[in-house]
Amino acid sequence: MNVFIGYIFLGLSLSAPIGPINAAQMDKGIRGGFWPAWVVGIGAVSADILYMLLVYFGVIHLLDAPFIKAFLWLFGFFVLVYTGVESIKNAGALSADESRGGEASLSKSYLSGFLMSLFNPLSVLFWLGIYGSVLAKAANEYPMQQLLIYSGAIVLGILIWDISMAAASSIFRKILTAQVLKGISVLSGLSLIAFGFYFGVQAARLLF
Repeated sequence: MNVFIGYIFLGLSLSAPIGPINAAQMDKGIRGGFWPAWVVGIGAVSADILYMLLVYFGVIHLLDAPFIKAFLWLFGFFVLVYTGVESIKNAGALSADESRGGEASLSKSYLSGFLMSLFNPLSVLFWLGIYGSVLAKAANEYPMQQLLIYSGAIVLGILIWDISMAAASSIFRKILTAQVLKGISVLSGLSLIAFGFYFGVQAARLLF
C-alpha cells in the first residue's frame, strides 16, 4: 500500500509544475466551470496513457528522432499559440455569470487537452526518462499485475491533480469579479503563447 501511495504522489508531483495544461485548465474553468476544465485534464491524461503504452511496448524511442521531435515542437507551437490567442481574444466577452459547458464545448476541451499533451515533446522526454526508469526498476522487482497497478496509481495521481485544478478554477469563477476573471483569462492566454514560442524556438534549433 505504501508503494501504491508513493506512485500516486509521483503522479501528483508530475502534474503540479505550471505548464500549458494547467494554464488551459484555469482558462476553461473560468469560462465554463468545473466540467470543461476537468475534460481538458482528461484529454491530457489520454495522451499520457498513450505515451505510457509506447514506453511499455518499447516503441517510444522512435519519437526521439530529430525530425519527429522537430515536428512535435512545431505542432505544439501552433496548438499553444492558437489556444492562447483564442483565450485573449475571447476574454473581453467573459462575464462572471457566463455559463458554458455544452457537448460541443466539452469535446473541444477534450481535444485541446489531448493535442497539447500529445504534441508536447517534454511529455516524450518525461515518459521516456522518468516512467521508463520507473518501469525498468519495477519490472525487476514486481510481477506484471503489480506493474499495471502501479502505473494506474501514477494516472490516478494525475487525475487527482486535474480534479483539484478544475475545482479551483471553478471556485475562482464563482467568487471573483468579471474584471479579475478577464485578467486571469488574459494571463492564461499569454502563458500559453509563451510556452508556444518556447516550443517554436526549440523546433527552429532542431531544423536550422
